[in-house]
Amino acid sequence: MNATKAERYRARFCKVLEYIDANLDNDLTVKTLSSVAAFSKYHFHRQFAELFGIGVYKYVQLCRLKRASYQLAFRSNSPIIDIALANGYEEPESFSRAFKKSIGQSPSGFRKQPQWNPWYATYQPLRELRINHMKSAKQTEQVKIVNVTDTNVAVLEHRGDPRLVGNAVRSFIEWRKQNQLSSRVSATFNILHDNPTDVAPEDYRFDLCAATDRDVLDNPFGVVRKTIPGGRCAVLRHIGSDDTLGETVSVLYSEWLPQSGEELRDFPMYVQRVKFFSDTSEHDAITDVFLPLMPQ
Repeated sequence: MNATKAERYRARFCKVLEYIDANLDNDLTVKTLSSVAAFSKYHFHRQFAELFGIGVYKYVQLCRLKRASYQLAFRSNSPIIDIALANGYEEPESFSRAFKKSIGQSPSGFRKQPQWNPWYATYQPLRELRINHMKSAKQTEQVKIVNVTDTNVAVLEHRGDPRLVGNAVRSFIEWRKQNQLSSRVSATFNILHDNPTDVAPEDYRFDLCAATDRDVLDNPFGVVRKTIPGGRCAVLRHIGSDDTLGETVSVLYSEWLPQSGEELRDFPMYVQRVKFFSDTSEHDAITDVFLPLMPQ
């Protein structure tokens, strides 16, 4: 099989991955998915498993359970039974069995105190599959240069193992609730001090931010006041899972920046969360990536 034929073959299966992400609420049968790729339904399951190293039913289940885990951890007002129904389980008992088999915790136990290490172990194959096969078509022409103003923010600084960021997110959500600063009324940012692959886990730094001009009073969560400085920024929109966010970052650093003639400002890359995975499908999540530039 020459390179072009192999690429076309893989592209047909990547359409299936995209279709699954966009249609987790629908009935994802082999008949339906094989038709998306225009393959015979009699061979599709084996073809999918051989190419991706995971069966299609298992892949769909992992995608649904991952979404459910986000809803359990970060949307405490959503009843567990509603989360089960939204992710394809007609009975809460079957959802509970599948969830516990997946990461070793019941849905209620995970909601109360998530164990992130087994969670990451469960979903690492899903992350690797997406990184290796779900390449976006981002081009440097999509990068925009904008002028932003100073943004005052309330910040919860996560320092340490990136696998435990979820705990910081939960704490920050609770602080926002107590201070009536939900994402509907206050823009959400993350400051990306480090690439988790470039530093030791204990040295990783990641800031969770909510835009506000209010004073931030002393609090048990450790939330403090900071400012994201205004100025020129290169911006590239990322649509989809955070699993492939690194690809968008790479387009900015390795492709756009060298040919732009621009110099970087002394402030880390940051992102604005426009549309959250917890509130929508992972396929439809929107994140704007900001690369601070020197003045002209």
